[in-house]
Amino acid sequence: MSSSGKDFAEGGGSSTSPQGITLSRYESQKRRDWNTFGQYLNNLRPPVPISQCNSNHVLEFLRYLDQFGKTKVHLQGCMFYGQPEPPAPCTCPLRQAWGSLDALIGRLRAAYEENGGTPETNPFASGAIRVFLREVRECQAKARGIPYKKKKKSTSNPSKGNDDSSSSTMHFS
Repeated sequence: MSSSGKDFAEGGGSSTSPQGITLSRYESQKRRDWNTFGQYLNNLRPPVPISQCNSNHVLEFLRYLDQFGKTKVHLQGCMFYGQPEPPAPCTCPLRQAWGSLDALIGRLRAAYEENGGTPETNPFASGAIRVFLREVRECQAKARGIPYKKKKKSTSNPSKGNDDSSSSTMHFS
């Protein structure tokens, strides 16, 4: 499994389908992600059929992928915790970046339904996955000292929604 996980983490693979049709980068990555997730389930003991996959399997997969991560996430005890550009190396772990995980879940969510799954049973669309991704985003932002700012939804009335009293900026104490 380590080579397919490595391929997954590095984005390796072919961009043509078995029918010889050239796929877009997104479609190619989605297919590669779907195949990697299927291989991950097959390698579990006992193997798990995709039809019996749940959000816990997805969470285990996301944690498994951390070993291929390239984003330094400082631990709370690290002297560089909260510094966006630390002046020296440290022993904190490398993790998958939140944005990569978020994009991966989006592709797998689409692939699940394209491969016969229903939106109601989609394990990639569960609340547990959304909570996990939010926690990863907040943890990584805090560890790197970079506040995450939620994009404000545009409104049709420009005089509304400009009140800064409801700022969505993360505050660290």
